[in-house]
Amino acid sequence: MRFVGSLAFVLSAAGVAAAPAAAAITSIEIQRTESFAEGATFGATGAYVKVVGVARGELDPAAPANRGIVNLDRAPRNERGRVDYDVDFYVLRPADPNRGNRKILYEVTNRGRKLLFSWLHDASEASALALNDPSRPQDAGNGFALRLGYTLVWSGWDPDAPAANGGMRIRVPVATDGGKPIVRTIRDEFVFGTRLPAASPTAPLSYEAASLEPASARLTVRARESDPPVAVPSAAWTFKGPRAIALLPEGTPFKPGLIYDFRYAAKDPKVLGIGFAATRDLVSFLRHDATDRGGTPNPVMLGPDVTGIRAALAIGISQAGRYLREHVERGFNRDEAGRRVFDGVLSHIAGAGKMFMNAEFAQPNRTSTQHEDHHFPEVAPPFSVLRGDDADPRLMEVNTSTEYWQKGASLLHTDPLGKNDVAPPEGARVYLVAGTQHGGRAHARADAGNCRLPRNPHSATPALRALLVSLDAWVVDGTRPPRNRIPLLRDATLVDAAKLGFPALPGVEAPRAANRIAPFGDWVEPKADAAKAYVTLVIKVDADGNEMTGIRLPGVAAPLGTHTGWNLYGAPELAGELCDRDGTFVPFAVTKAEREAAKDPRLSLEERYKDRRGWLGYMRAVVYDLVRERLLLREDADRLMAAAEASDPFKR
Repeated sequence: MRFVGSLAFVLSAAGVAAAPAAAAITSIEIQRTESFAEGATFGATGAYVKVVGVARGELDPAAPANRGIVNLDRAPRNERGRVDYDVDFYVLRPADPNRGNRKILYEVTNRGRKLLFSWLHDASEASALALNDPSRPQDAGNGFALRLGYTLVWSGWDPDAPAANGGMRIRVPVATDGGKPIVRTIRDEFVFGTRLPAASPTAPLSYEAASLEPASARLTVRARESDPPVAVPSAAWTFKGPRAIALLPEGTPFKPGLIYDFRYAAKDPKVLGIGFAATRDLVSFLRHDATDRGGTPNPVMLGPDVTGIRAALAIGISQAGRYLREHVERGFNRDEAGRRVFDGVLSHIAGAGKMFMNAEFAQPNRTSTQHEDHHFPEVAPPFSVLRGDDADPRLMEVNTSTEYWQKGASLLHTDPLGKNDVAPPEGARVYLVAGTQHGGRAHARADAGNCRLPRNPHSATPALRALLVSLDAWVVDGTRPPRNRIPLLRDATLVDAAKLGFPALPGVEAPRAANRIAPFGDWVEPKADAAKAYVTLVIKVDADGNEMTGIRLPGVAAPLGTHTGWNLYGAPELAGELCDRDGTFVPFAVTKAEREAAKDPRLSLEERYKDRRGWLGYMRAVVYDLVRERLLLREDADRLMAAAEASDPFKR
């Protein structure tokens, strides 16, 4: 297998700068231009225009900036000796460019989807199409980034991302071995009910099988990651064409929650690392080029001869945040002309993770947790991704409690053995949003799902909006952002899970351990070695079970209950295992009598606040402090207080 580590990407700044700027975006095809949100206006920026199209590019495999792309040298070449690709793009720009802020906000798509409006704008996810092709005024939610005047940009990077309902993709070539197919034995993992629909009759393969003979492949199953795999006889499953398998007899369901591993001979790996270069080159084109090579105007142009773009920020959520971390580490934040691509990057809920992408037969859809996808490459040093050169962006890493439990977030600010605090680089900030879960946002579901307890509804989004504004100011005028808000070893707020200190709540079992993350090894035939695992730590909690440090939004600083970033699976066979990336919320009793009857050690609402008026006073003080520290915008402070004043937690 070809897998190039980060050291292969350590290119000198001088070498990159000296490379010719010939291989990049060659043409832009505008497929549609239309008014956005029925002509709705957004603050001083006014109306927006939607521009949708395809960008075509080419890469020189010999260029220093491209040499680290696995198998680029094995891809077909055009008449200029370069490798072609084309990529979907989507732009929302001010109808009057002079009313915008002249800055790009680029959101990396997550499995082909745009998440910005549902996560940053609090828009309701009424449909997948509204998420991927927002058109109505309500699709824009509160219009936050539009009111600030950003030109919003999205593009594809994964050729296998779901394309239904407007999902975005890239088209890249298949690598060959001198024109012959490349065939390797690889592994796919299937967990139904989490990664795949519980009722799915087939298991999809990541690559086309080179042989449909059952004897050429092997299927195993186990209940837990740590259990030994049990072989499924070849007579008990079958290929359903070259891209799927099914159990026999026909119609036998895969059991939800179990881990099925399938090893088979796969063929035709795509050159997936091109996705990083495509992002680099599209954003560079939008920032700097007036037209493509055929004279088609840049779709974000301010005037006939100048783009007018003065800065570019990037935001990525979950998988997309991991993508941005690797984009920076692997040197793709410098274009082929030596220019910085993104001036600021905000990676949200990525933990210490990166991507299983720039590899032969890579599977970028994987996301490693305690139970699922555990041995696929994701978390690997260096954990801080800044390179220490002038192409580094200003970097913000924002995580919820879940990423400390499941995604090794403590490795962003400790040594790999968890013995010492390590300060983030000066050009980076790291923030924990206390008491939030991976998917916490407005409109998030609070039912139990696959978990034992209801999921945590606490939204990290208000902090995310404030931090984006601070990142912008850091990039544009050098205003230093709020200090790091992270748990530390030296003040005992960062601890082993065994020292969590969670109170004994009736019906609530605290997890025994965080996800153990081992150094990357053989992902096809992984061998666990607990002795070599990195030490991943979690956040100490107070007597209520709420985290003691981080950005403590009102839900945690003026609590009505206990918010966690962890939950446990509800299925008996998975008892004790962390439930995907979910948390939980356990409300306080209203009265002392209720608390004592339930044997709840946490103070009731009346004991801690006396009455609704006392709670509102506490809320106002918390909100004031967060605004003063630039961890909450005034508009969000007003919104939170209005919601509090419209409620009465003392009446249930």
